[in-house]
Amino acid sequence: MREFKRTDRVADQLQKELAVLIQREVKDPRLGMVTVSGVTVSRDLGYSDVYVTLLGEQEPERIKENLQVLKRAAGFLRSQIAKRIKLRHVPELRFHFDESVVRGQQLSSLIDEAVTMDRARYQNDDDDYQDAGQDSDPDGDAQQSEETR
Repeated sequence: MREFKRTDRVADQLQKELAVLIQREVKDPRLGMVTVSGVTVSRDLGYSDVYVTLLGEQEPERIKENLQVLKRAAGFLRSQIAKRIKLRHVPELRFHFDESVVRGQQLSSLIDEAVTMDRARYQNDDDDYQDAGQDSDPDGDAQQSEETR
């Protein structure tokens, strides 16, 4: 069995080429800092789903505008890919916003918040334990001396 499928190899090459082309060749001023985070290609190489993230852009209007710019540039990008990669048929490009990065940042901040709260709670419990320990003899000598009498 093959180690890598052809569709995976084509997807990797498309991702590399698209990242360079979008940064250097697409001259639309509405397009922000776009990162190609992943590409999947259909089994018949008829279409490819291109997942992009936008650096510093989280507003839905800006995301939609950037995706429209990329969709309009899809024909140009496809023709440039045809010149760079030897394929009989260059897949149709379909652009999607990759929400996994944003979701990962949200989850990371939630985890950090939970850890901070847990540490604060642990610190408070530790302080309460130390305060209780100062009221009584930590070695238990006071009880022992009464029992031995």
